[in-house]
Amino acid sequence: MKLKSLFCAALSLVAMASCVEQPKAEFGLGNSVAVVPMTIQAGQTSHYLTDYYPQWVGADKVETDDARLVLNAEQDDWSTFTITTEAEALVSTVDVWHGESKLSIVVLGGKRDTEGSYMSTVGMEKRRVKIVAEKPVQEAVAMWQNEEVEDVCVEGNIITVAVPAKAVNFERSVLRVFAASAEGRFNDVLLPLEYGVVVTDAENIQRKDHQAQILYSLMIDRFNNGTTANDWKLNSPEVLDKVDYQGGDILGIEQKIDEGFFSDLGITTIWISPITQNPYDAWGQNVNPDTKFSGYHGYWPIYSTVVDKRFGTDEELRSMLATAHNNDMNVILDYVANHLHINSPVLQEHPDWTTQLILPDGRENIALWDEQRLTTWFDKHIPTLDLERVEVCEPMTDSALHWVRNFDFDGFRHDACKHIPLDYWRMLTHKMKSSMPDRNLWQIGETYGSVELIGSYVKTGMIDSQFDFNLYHTSRDVIVDHNRSMRDIVRTVEESEAAYGSHHTMGNITGNHDKPRFISVAGGDMPLWCPDDKAEGWHREVTVGDMDKGHAGLQLLKAIISTVPGVPCIYQGDEYGVPGANDPDNRDMMRFEADNDYQAKEYAATRNLLKERRSSMPLMYGDYRTLYSDDAAWVFLRHYMGEWTLVAMNVRGEACDVEVELPSMAKCGDLSVALATEGASVECKGEGKLGVTIPAYGYMVVNK
Repeated sequence: MKLKSLFCAALSLVAMASCVEQPKAEFGLGNSVAVVPMTIQAGQTSHYLTDYYPQWVGADKVETDDARLVLNAEQDDWSTFTITTEAEALVSTVDVWHGESKLSIVVLGGKRDTEGSYMSTVGMEKRRVKIVAEKPVQEAVAMWQNEEVEDVCVEGNIITVAVPAKAVNFERSVLRVFAASAEGRFNDVLLPLEYGVVVTDAENIQRKDHQAQILYSLMIDRFNNGTTANDWKLNSPEVLDKVDYQGGDILGIEQKIDEGFFSDLGITTIWISPITQNPYDAWGQNVNPDTKFSGYHGYWPIYSTVVDKRFGTDEELRSMLATAHNNDMNVILDYVANHLHINSPVLQEHPDWTTQLILPDGRENIALWDEQRLTTWFDKHIPTLDLERVEVCEPMTDSALHWVRNFDFDGFRHDACKHIPLDYWRMLTHKMKSSMPDRNLWQIGETYGSVELIGSYVKTGMIDSQFDFNLYHTSRDVIVDHNRSMRDIVRTVEESEAAYGSHHTMGNITGNHDKPRFISVAGGDMPLWCPDDKAEGWHREVTVGDMDKGHAGLQLLKAIISTVPGVPCIYQGDEYGVPGANDPDNRDMMRFEADNDYQAKEYAATRNLLKERRSSMPLMYGDYRTLYSDDAAWVFLRHYMGEWTLVAMNVRGEACDVEVELPSMAKCGDLSVALATEGASVECKGEGKLGVTIPAYGYMVVNK
């Protein structure tokens, strides 16, 4: 039986089988998790209630007082329902009822108007937040947590919202505002509140405020060797040392936390590679050079709930997590759900739990990433699990739950999301939020594909966010290929904002363990389009190439991810600009010092960008708007509660002068250049106009 047709019925069975208590009809607002809006189109759309309120399998009723929306239950308990509308654009709500209690879901229809429909907060007075829009406001909805705010006033292009009185009882809650003009929807506004007052000082931002995160991605075996007591190599003639264990462990991570490595860099969240037990022998096969591989990376789980002894013990893991939290840092765990190693006792007992290796046409179902997205195998020794079956999905979600139940992780990075059915994520998140309602856990996933595919996973009841590979690839290509335009990056940023929300937490990366090092591509030693970017690292020493271009390009990428909406993510070694080809050449043992002056300057630039990001409310929570773009230059604004930050970049080899006009709510005045490449400058040129000079391959961050 397939999970899709049994999802709602299976949830009740799963809850009993895994000792997860079904939630009572409680509407506590003890954490700041805000339910994602429901996006609809003209016509009929279908919805799972758990996509929005994952702890609720059903409701007494779901209704709306908006005559433009017609709701119909597909199940008697409203676990699934449809919305039908003829409206092309709208901002509205539907209400979810349990007894006499009600929470709401924002409903958004039509397009996000990026051509001038822009609004931002300008201040707060007597519990009322004031928002100024650049066009007359046609309709507006405000949400405190997940309750609709009744006291919303719209006058022309001004919106004022009264923060509910009960917000003073909560250390952290959130206020959100959605609105539309006649031309389409505005950007949405999100404000963190502290005891009912808008947070305006970054010092008051906490590690659980997800928009303020800065991630660091590390591969445990290749990061830091904290103790030689657990060192253990295969030492097999079939395995080259480059793909054998190198000794990194959990204790090594804790040591670097204690030493201040992460806090000095500006990191708030550490993403660690999988820690589950991997095989003790060699698997896979590379040709030229001939080598098999160890499971040093952690992605071949034998046991999904056991710490690999080569990385450490349960006690060492708990100690590392406690040390991170004592240093005001989160830790998220990379978890593998798509597959198990072929020698896993689970597969030995249930060999039928995998998808079919041989397709009906006789082909092997290996690496057919798009054609057989939900069934394809990564390799013959790691069969894909048939997670569309309840009897497979239920224990595998329990295995993931083990790590957050028994260890104080702050969430997950999920591997290979694209190859796992949506209902797996519904089941896992339902279990997490039903059994641990007070744990503000954050989940980010790995999906390559279109905005529509990536966005299909991004819901409160599935995964909070995904890595924005589209932004990474576009930025890489534009920085390296002079036939591309800076406008391509602008378009991608705006597409992400429209698809995932103005205050999304999509991961914006410098690179990862599956890509050639960006600096080697930017510097020219690795071709932008390489037929075999893994082979390069086996057969030669991959360098940066042109050091000036490579480091300038990497700094531009970091400037982008540190200033646009989303969560910046540094892959280990990119803070220095370590060169390399693709896997395994991008997984060398971490070095904690610069090899040359270029790397020293790269580290300093990285640190400065991340520190500026973490100290700036406009960069973390500000509303985003492009002021100017052409083939070479991009100038944009982040505005928050009357403060603004202007960012300017130039991806080409000649300096440029740009004049920009500020929006009405962002007045010119005393300007402070926070960060700038040598030669950058800015000046006021009359009311509301700025003159900006951006040097070749340069950037600038300006505060007002």
